[in-house]
Amino acid sequence: MKIRRAAVVGAGNMGSGIAQKTATEGVEVWLADVDKGRAEAGRARIEKTVAEGVKRRVFSPRQAEAALSRVNVANKIADLGDMDLVIEAVFEDLAVKRDVLGKVADVCRDDAIIATNTSSFKVAQVADGMPAPERFVGLHYFYHPAKNRLVEVIPHATTTPDVVYAAWRFQERIGKTPISSLDAPGFVVNRFFVPWLNEAARLHQEGLGIDLIERAARRAFGVGMGPFGLMNVTGVPIAMHAARSLGDSLGEFYDCCDAIARQVELGTPWEIGEFATPSEDAPQTADEQAVADRLWGVVFGVAGDLVSEGVASREDVDIGARVGLRWPRGPFAEMLRRGSGEVAEIVNAFARRYRLPQATWLDDWSDSGIDFSLELVRSSICRGILTITINRPDQLNALDPDTVTALGEAFDQGVTRDDVDAVIIKGAGKAFVAGADIKYFVDRMRAGTVDEIVGFATTGQQLFSRIEKSPKPVICQLDGLALGGGAELAMACHARIATTKASMGFPETGIGIYPGLGGTQRLTRALGLGLGRFYLATGNQMSAGILKELGIVSDVVEHDDLDEALGELATRLTAAAARPDRVNAEIVANTGETRQTDGALAKFLAELNIDEMLRLAAGDKLMIDRQPAEAVNAKLQKRLSQKAEAGLRAVWMLSAIAAKEAVPGGNPERGLLAETDGLFDIFSNADALEGMSAVLDGRRPKFSGFTVLDK
Repeated sequence: MKIRRAAVVGAGNMGSGIAQKTATEGVEVWLADVDKGRAEAGRARIEKTVAEGVKRRVFSPRQAEAALSRVNVANKIADLGDMDLVIEAVFEDLAVKRDVLGKVADVCRDDAIIATNTSSFKVAQVADGMPAPERFVGLHYFYHPAKNRLVEVIPHATTTPDVVYAAWRFQERIGKTPISSLDAPGFVVNRFFVPWLNEAARLHQEGLGIDLIERAARRAFGVGMGPFGLMNVTGVPIAMHAARSLGDSLGEFYDCCDAIARQVELGTPWEIGEFATPSEDAPQTADEQAVADRLWGVVFGVAGDLVSEGVASREDVDIGARVGLRWPRGPFAEMLRRGSGEVAEIVNAFARRYRLPQATWLDDWSDSGIDFSLELVRSSICRGILTITINRPDQLNALDPDTVTALGEAFDQGVTRDDVDAVIIKGAGKAFVAGADIKYFVDRMRAGTVDEIVGFATTGQQLFSRIEKSPKPVICQLDGLALGGGAELAMACHARIATTKASMGFPETGIGIYPGLGGTQRLTRALGLGLGRFYLATGNQMSAGILKELGIVSDVVEHDDLDEALGELATRLTAAAARPDRVNAEIVANTGETRQTDGALAKFLAELNIDEMLRLAAGDKLMIDRQPAEAVNAKLQKRLSQKAEAGLRAVWMLSAIAAKEAVPGGNPERGLLAETDGLFDIFSNADALEGMSAVLDGRRPKFSGFTVLDK
């Protein structure tokens, strides 16, 4: 079941935002409403938002024009008969939703998926009485849907698995981060977020000032806008409506408090003073601590209940909080940080305050601590294929020690199973793996514990070597960014299939280091010394088309065709009993050379020694093929001059080892060992700390610079 054409019915803020996101991600979308005039107003809203994006350089003019060309206005709902997916996004009135969806169902094909964006009703309520309810699913987007990446995917009792899967994959295709929810009141995020808003208003109702509550909430939850600010942005009536809907289903605690109802009657936003969010190091008053404990108590209690009820997993709750609400930590990560004793005290106080039963999920915790962990990596087996998903979508699946450990355990345990013939490694959300966790590196460099970084990198390199040497084929599903350690993981796999949105790059020299997880070796072996050096030294990103041209990926496919392409490649590799040392030669058409210009450049870089490379980076003019090549010199000089000298030196030396050992009888392990041996020195270099600190600060690094060496 593939979704090529989508429609949104309801052209208000939510509907037009959903349509805008769909169009900017390359999908034809139709916008409909009760009349064409409203649909046209929705398209005008999209045009305005996209134009603002061009001004902020979110889109290029060309990207904006292409996106708008994909937004079509439907004359009427009856014109949506050829859609693969129709999403209802009208206002929260059950009778209106049912009426609109009934009209949609009457005109759509029998195999079309129909979805509701409801936030207040159960999906089964909306679907009640509809023909073919098995093709009906909930897709709950978050405001503003063109910017907020979270979407909850909610099947009801009779929704078929293939409909859920197709809807899920479509959300991934349009750059969303989907999480799964049972069809329960509030689904996942609103189940704990709305009570969080309600509790803040109760605190105000009890006599605390709004500024105090807002300040305490911002600090405790690490956000730039507290509950009252958020209600002002999204609308206080929406908070009231959401709380009353939860109260109707779940009881008095969830119901809207008097303070919110009164504010709605006034018809004005909350009055909030202007103040800066206090830093974590600032002294915390007793009142601020009391507010923080009240708010966290509600979040802990409700989040624990919804997981114990089976509505969602702990991981999806935390992803919902981090992606949808932009909290730095989700409820369960915060519980792990605090420990079982403190959490139990806060949750029990919450239960006593509202005369609720003690949380049964607290009983599962032992006296010695919390008995759960959060899955950073997920595994599933289907038809002989083990799929391993790195599940940190809000962090673009960045690698840290815990993630590498979890990935290693999933791979080592899975690859030995008799029911596993092949392995696919992928990332959740919009990236494959966008590098290593830079904050982890910076924290340890500043603490003087570089040896921990070396241990982490060594563990990662050993895992990647096990992947490369696996007796069962390992395929990388390359969708979105693969940078740094993510590119090195991709190169360790036996083969790679990319989507049109894939890109790969090695930015390490631009942050003061070099690829240390096998990247200097595997990329050089794949592309040859010259082109390997070019991409390793300059950090140039390779688009999906270039990856295909270079032979790094075996195919580039649309997102909808991924499953078929991955399955076919896994079958071919398994049937051929392909080994790691033969797979690229047998499956991937790796020429090691692209356009003629790149061929000349590759030859030049392969012959360039370290001293000459540093002279070029410092602005000296060199010769290519014994003839001046001003354009190439200028292009390379500009790129190399922005890199750290230590990183460039390492790349030149390590790539030379890779090329030397990539011959019959060579020893590829020598280059991997050399990478590891240099890690302590490179991470002890001031340029490494400067480069990675600059990334965290959002600025351009200032390296020690180059001097022209004596000729």
